[in-house]
Parts: sequence; C-alpha cells; structure tokens
Amino acid sequence: MRGAGAGLAIAALSAGVASASSLDTLESFLKSTKSGRADFTQVVTSPAKAGQTTVRSKTSTGQFSFVRPTRFRFDYVKPFPQVIVADGQTLWLYDADLEQVTARKQTQALGSTPAALVATAADLSALQKEFTLDAQPDADGLQWVQATPKNRESTIQSVRMGLRVDGVQVSLGKLEIFDAMGQRSVLSFERFEVNPANLGAAQFNFVTPKGVSVIRP
Repeated sequence: MRGAGAGLAIAALSAGVASASSLDTLESFLKSTKSGRADFTQVVTSPAKAGQTTVRSKTSTGQFSFVRPTRFRFDYVKPFPQVIVADGQTLWLYDADLEQVTARKQTQALGSTPAALVATAADLSALQKEFTLDAQPDADGLQWVQATPKNRESTIQSVRMGLRVDGVQVSLGKLEIFDAMGQRSVLSFERFEVNPANLGAAQFNFVTPKGVSVIRP
C-alpha cells in the first residue's frame, strides 16, 4: 500500500512539473505555421464591482486567420458583428453597430499584444524581444507558455498560450489574456487549419463600407 501511495505522490508531482519542451513547441509553432485559420470562442470575464460578489462575463464567437508575419484577421459574428484586420500597414477595427472604423498604424498598435504572440513573431528570439517567456505545467491536453510583456506601459499583464501537439504538427488551442484592469479573456480555438492552401494576403485587405466614418487617432 505504501508503495502504491508513493507512486500516486510521484504521479501528482510529475503532473505539476512544466514540460521542458513547451518553449521548443512554441518555437516549432512560430517557425512551421506560416499561416492558419480557426473558429474561436472568446469569454471575457470582468472583476466584480465594489460591493458586489458576482463577476460579469460575455461570450463572443467568430473566425480567426493569419499569414505570418504581418497579417491577421478576427471576424466576430456573435453576439455583435465586428472585424479586426491587420493588412501589414494598418490595423483596422470595424464596429458594424456603431458604423465606425478606427485605423491605426500597425507598427504602433501591436508590439506587446497577444497578436504578436500568435501571428507576427517570426521565431522565439523575436518574441523574446517583447516578452519574457516561461514554461508552464501541461494542462487540458495542451502545452503552456506564459508571456509577460517587457514594456511596463503595456495594457496586458500577461498571456498564457496553450499549444496542441498532434504528431509533428503544432496548433493553437487557447489564449488566456489578463489585462492591467483585472479582466480575463479566454480564446478557445477549434478546427485549426495549419498552412491552409487557399489563404492569401488579399483576404486581409480591408475596404471601408460606404457611409462609415473612419477615425485615425
């Protein structure tokens, strides 16, 4: 019995040890996944207000795609249509309900953001210029890496990136984003396509709809 108990203790300790290969897995993802496309579900949880014990959360769904190193796109479908597009020069944020587009220079708008983790970094060394990277314990069938922005003025406190390994192929499973205001955003990716043949740069061109105002901060 004592032997069985020791075995269980060792198994429990092993489960809590970070995978030594999680940073290698991230390197493999950055180098081998030149483009990708997936469905996503995003759950944003805000901290409870003063005097309240319940937290507030909202769920959105849509599609995500990218072509490394300068283009990505989030198409939010539910509950409200919204588009975020980086075309290599400009980051466009289109809110259909407000009939408004915000356009920023892409190089100024990204940097220490979750998008840099997924879609714009070419390799691990490039990512380490913006983030401190730490291997985390494996969980939920994913290998985890925590990224902390080196820029102290970043609105992002930290990002946890969950990578799914299937044989030699690595895909993105989850992103857990914690911001400086205590808000937590979890993006879960399904049906992730690695290097899809029909995903080209033209799909990241943004055309402002007629009658929609454009704001350039």
